[in-house]
Amino acid sequence: MTATTEDQTIRETEADDAADEARFRRAHGGFSRFVGGHVFSSLTRRIIVVNLAALVVLVSGILYVNQFRAGLTDARVASLLVQGEIIAGALASSSTMAPNPTAIDPDRLLDFDTGQGASNDEDGGVFDAYEFGINPERAAPILRRLVSPTRTRARIYDRDGALVIDSRHLFARGQILSFEMPPPAAVEPGVMDHIWQTINLWLQRSDLPLYKELGGANGKGYPEVVSALEGTGRSIVRVTERGELIVSVAVPIQRYGTVYGSLLLSTEAGDIDAIVHAERLAIVRVFVVAASVTVLLSILLAGTIAAPLRRLADAADRVRYGMKSRPEIPDYSHRGDEIGHLSQAVRDMTTALYNRIEAIESFAADVAHELKNPLTSLRSAVETLPLARTEDAKARLTAIIQHDVRRLDRLISDISNASRLDAELARQDAAPVDMRQVIETVVNMVRDTTPPEGPKFQLDIQRADPEDYFVIGHDIRLGQVFNNLIDNARSFCRKDGTVRVRLRPMKSGGVEIIVEDDGPGIRADQFERIFERFYTDRPDQESFGQNSGLGLSISKQIIDAHRGTIIAENRTRPSPTPGGPPEVLGARFIVRLPSE
Repeated sequence: MTATTEDQTIRETEADDAADEARFRRAHGGFSRFVGGHVFSSLTRRIIVVNLAALVVLVSGILYVNQFRAGLTDARVASLLVQGEIIAGALASSSTMAPNPTAIDPDRLLDFDTGQGASNDEDGGVFDAYEFGINPERAAPILRRLVSPTRTRARIYDRDGALVIDSRHLFARGQILSFEMPPPAAVEPGVMDHIWQTINLWLQRSDLPLYKELGGANGKGYPEVVSALEGTGRSIVRVTERGELIVSVAVPIQRYGTVYGSLLLSTEAGDIDAIVHAERLAIVRVFVVAASVTVLLSILLAGTIAAPLRRLADAADRVRYGMKSRPEIPDYSHRGDEIGHLSQAVRDMTTALYNRIEAIESFAADVAHELKNPLTSLRSAVETLPLARTEDAKARLTAIIQHDVRRLDRLISDISNASRLDAELARQDAAPVDMRQVIETVVNMVRDTTPPEGPKFQLDIQRADPEDYFVIGHDIRLGQVFNNLIDNARSFCRKDGTVRVRLRPMKSGGVEIIVEDDGPGIRADQFERIFERFYTDRPDQESFGQNSGLGLSISKQIIDAHRGTIIAENRTRPSPTPGGPPEVLGARFIVRLPSE
């Protein structure tokens, strides 16, 4: 017993594990289908790509057209110019020296014009001794104190362009110099570094000159130094081979209008780029956040579009494959957008489709029923004919056979006409139809085929502009409608009665045609049934089987295809007996057709 209980417990545990695994697989499969069908559907991907593309174009334009770098460069140029003028003034007043101070004549110095130096004197000679030079020992402390806090490189060139001082090689007395050792091996930049460097090079201005380090060579290799030695300050923005900006400003070192040298101030490579790099990183961070929000909103937006479309597509597949007798189409008509319109259109289309299927099934059943009656009669007559003993009996049977054959031929013709009517109306192009001409032709044709003892015909066409009687449609089919209505009125009208046809334009556009007869009218419960297929309610004097019951049904089908209406009612007048029902004078059919 114990072993059996343990085995049963093990089996129950395994069954629970299998059930849990199955539930997990179903949940995982459902999640995978949801993610694959909604989050990563084709429509979702397209929405995300379109939204991100617009965001990428916007950010790229901001990075490319961004004026921050230009403004920062202009500000740095202005700052260096002011800084250079201050340092140059300090150097000119404190660091210049005379080679022979005892030979200087103050009175002669007062005779110099503004901007004139001793070297400009026409006599030359002793005035060459009045030319001052730059004392490196005096200039170095001043340069170190003024330049070191600014992270700016300063170079002083004499009048011949020779390098006097470079701030990179300045050091204070007692200062311990330390140099960083190069790394053991060059570290290859990563993929992101390559991408970022490529972006920076792409965003870099291509019209800037390339910076070259002259070292101890003559400073006149820099155009700004040459301009400063001529007494005019100048700035130039250059770019290194790595795409880093260097702003150089040269100002003259001059005293009493005499230029003793040039002060060249330049930013360190990468200073401005570091600031721009930080700004671009901030833009990229904003882009990442905006892209994340865009992707999330795109997924939510796609969910409101893709999910309803998928449900509608699944419902359409169920309709196509006929999985159910009448699949339910999701209803999104409350949304009021294109999805709602599509949902309503699909629902209406499905309803029309199933109505058409039901109509076809009903039509097939009615056709089978209507064909069965004459076939049964025909079969009985054919089987009885060999058994007839007299000529009169054979003649009656032969007449029955001929009548049933004509009835079958009429039924088959009307059925064929009704079955191909929709396809014919859909294939043919509609054209303007003159309803006055159609009505006149039909009335004259029916009048000519009516025997003299039959009813009279009265045509009343209201006077109007001929253009008011034109409608868009198919003239042959419209003529068939009014031929059926007038012929139907003739068959019900009394022999001494009148069939009246009236034609008039409507104020709202289109035409109205009224066909009246002096017959028994229509029974109160038959106003809708008379438009059903194979329904007949013929006069007593008319022999059975003369009509297929499809005339009014075909007429209504044609009028509906022309977006018109057809109504059946009775012509009445008050009863001569007080309180009695109205007296029926005949039937009336009203057809209204729009002009467009």
